[in-house]
Amino acid sequence: MDVVLLIKAAIMGVVEGLTEFLPISSTGHLILTAALLDMPGEKIKLFEVVIQTGAIMAIVSLYAGKLWETLLGLPRERSAQRFTLNVLIGFLPAAVAGVLFIDVIKGVLFNPVVVALGFIVGGLVILWAERLQTKGARVHVEDVDGVRWTDALKVGLVQCTALVPGVSRSGATIIGAMLLGFNRKAATEFSFFLAIPMLFVAAVYDIYKNRDLLSMADLPLFTVGLLVSWLSAWVCVKWLLRFVGNHTFVPFAWYRIAFGGLILLTASLGWVDWKA
Repeated sequence: MDVVLLIKAAIMGVVEGLTEFLPISSTGHLILTAALLDMPGEKIKLFEVVIQTGAIMAIVSLYAGKLWETLLGLPRERSAQRFTLNVLIGFLPAAVAGVLFIDVIKGVLFNPVVVALGFIVGGLVILWAERLQTKGARVHVEDVDGVRWTDALKVGLVQCTALVPGVSRSGATIIGAMLLGFNRKAATEFSFFLAIPMLFVAAVYDIYKNRDLLSMADLPLFTVGLLVSWLSAWVCVKWLLRFVGNHTFVPFAWYRIAFGGLILLTASLGWVDWKA
């Protein structure tokens, strides 16, 4: 296996891990990174999906205690059943919408203007949500165990907006939850738990659909990307949990707006194929 290609895989893994759970859209950053590293082709698109499982592994490892306790408590504990049901309720709307509209999304919405608008509008929504928090908007969900099924459904419906390129799944769920009455920490953690079924199902579906593209020769490439993604996501999630305890998401909002401008610039100059 080409060492340079393995280094590129590691870089992609770092980008995936650092951006998957921040409200800044991992997909947009992976598209830009793949273009800069000159990694085109259908197999690289599949690679980008596969390394998302590394990010899932980070959440599973960080919350292993909570997940194991929930699994053991499912047969008899009401709190475990409620938590599991809420995650499933939050997962289903975007899963159904993705299956129904994925071809339209890929065929129509993957263009520079839509991706840039996804970033910019998302940044403006974050600024709005943080202003409401500063003004003392009513908070009724202090932790993930306090989520009601109606809260989960609303966040799940908001997550559907992340099917629009550039919006960001984590951004939609975190900021949507805040607007619905979650505090920052509860919104962030609920977004993490929603990511587990969402990213896992997406990865399994894409791997199965594109299984003909895979070969044993690709194993080192995919392994490096997955492991680096897991490690960088683990570090990022630990940092983000500390960050939201004392800071707002405003810096991410301005970053999104600037990145939206970068998309329009790179597209107009022909540097990046954002339809990829």
